Amino acid sequence: MSIRTERVAALIQREVAQILQQDYAERLTPMVTITDARVTKDLSIAYVYASVMGETEAERKATFKQLEALSDEVRSSLASRIRHQMRTIPEVRFFLDESLQRAKRMENLFDRIRAERERRLSDSETPDAAQ
Repeated sequence: MSIRTERVAALIQREVAQILQQDYAERLTPMVTITDARVTKDLSIAYVYASVMGETEAERKATFKQLEALSDEVRSSLASRIRHQMRTIPEVRFFLDESLQRAKRMENLFDRIRAERERRLSDSETPDAAQ
């Protein structure tokens, strides 16, 4: 990416996060976090990555669907905020970022491996202590 596209992406990420926090927080429950943004070379499309904090996958997907439905409203709010910095406002497309859920799953797997390893070590030490 060029410096210009990187700066525009950072601007869009920051502004969309503020828009969601200030204007749509009550409609988007559970909480939505904007984790990244990328723009095309011609600055016509902004790909915004959102992480949804929720208990169940169904709850996260339902909230993400709400977010997708708000993309036109978010774009118009974005336009009013950055119209002096950009000639045209890019189309906003949201993508679900599940990296936090994947990291949590990996952490749980490592915890299970550690527990299994400790259980095996304690089982192998028990017969030695009896002798």
